[in-house]
Amino acid sequence: MEPTQDPRFLQDPYPTLARMRSACPVQALADAKGRTSYLVTGYNEARQALADPRLSKDTSAFFADKPSNRRLHAAVSQSMLASDPPQHTRLRQLVTKAFTTGAVVRMRPFIAQVTDTLLDRWPRGGQVDFVADLAVPLPVIVICELLGVPEHHRLDVQRWSAELFAAGKPEVIDAASHAMADYMTSLIAAKRRHPGDSLLDRLIAARDGDDHLSEEELVSLAVLLLVAGHETTTNFLGNALLALLQNPDELNRLRQRPSDLPTALDELLRFDAPVSTATFRFTTKALTLGAIEIPAGVPVLVALGAANRDPGRFPSPDQLDLDRDTASHLSFGHGIHRCIGAPLAKAEAEIALLAVLSRFPGIRLATPTDQLDWRRTRLVRGLTSLPVCL
Repeated sequence: MEPTQDPRFLQDPYPTLARMRSACPVQALADAKGRTSYLVTGYNEARQALADPRLSKDTSAFFADKPSNRRLHAAVSQSMLASDPPQHTRLRQLVTKAFTTGAVVRMRPFIAQVTDTLLDRWPRGGQVDFVADLAVPLPVIVICELLGVPEHHRLDVQRWSAELFAAGKPEVIDAASHAMADYMTSLIAAKRRHPGDSLLDRLIAARDGDDHLSEEELVSLAVLLLVAGHETTTNFLGNALLALLQNPDELNRLRQRPSDLPTALDELLRFDAPVSTATFRFTTKALTLGAIEIPAGVPVLVALGAANRDPGRFPSPDQLDLDRDTASHLSFGHGIHRCIGAPLAKAEAEIALLAVLSRFPGIRLATPTDQLDWRRTRLVRGLTSLPVCL
């Protein structure tokens, strides 16, 4: 059985990852067809891998001579995430300003307003699904507002994004990639006819101005921002609340000192990373990672969640400790590909969790933790639902 289909691994992957890291923090793995890749589970090795320029993210180069039956849209398969400098540098610079600390500060009133609107619908003393009723809609609404996606299209965007992570269903993933890219192509055309002031409008201006952003790059950036702009935050919110509900002492501390939450977010990110495995990389040259020689031309998978639980970097890593200094966690990656939306994700989590804990001081799990359902994918770690009593 694939690890991502094993209910025990989905519930708690960390004991298995700890055993692998203890045996060797960098291991060669062979799939059913005998193809070799390397899995990185140690913190130091992961940090090195994420910043090593000999590890390329250019998937088009890696798969150029490899036949495939997949029909993933190029806007997804060849995004900024799947590129190297100088192309990556140029594309990243175009969107960096939208996610600076100052830009996020200006968005906080809108985030708070959306949070309050969603929580106003929750029945006091009743039961809700935290994922469906807050963790999913909040970041979807925020990133759609940022990009200028009309409200009546946001449920479609949410569905296509979820389908892009449908592990074991390549036809669903491929179809969703085309649906998302086709929609963004039509939205860009509509915005050209009726320009506005959204981030997408500014990217269109760059495309139509002197920056020479190609049409394919424009669609790809729009799709990437739309998907990455809420998927990580949705998982972060669900994982964070579950961790707090499972650790009542830490939860009570935040109730008593809510001002501690902004600094506690990094420990919550470390404890259960919303992205369990970094996106695809492969070696362009032979290199040594840890003590392991890795040849050129093979994939390297960096297990961010495992690295965050490395006892060599974080003592007693399986304990949630909100006093811990975890600013160096790898949940948002490291190096030139570090998540550009990290400030926005942390702002949304801070505002949402503070609002929930203050409005519903008696919130508790409505389902035993061993019955919670987790998403079946290697890339992200998140709950499909989180029933809570209010």
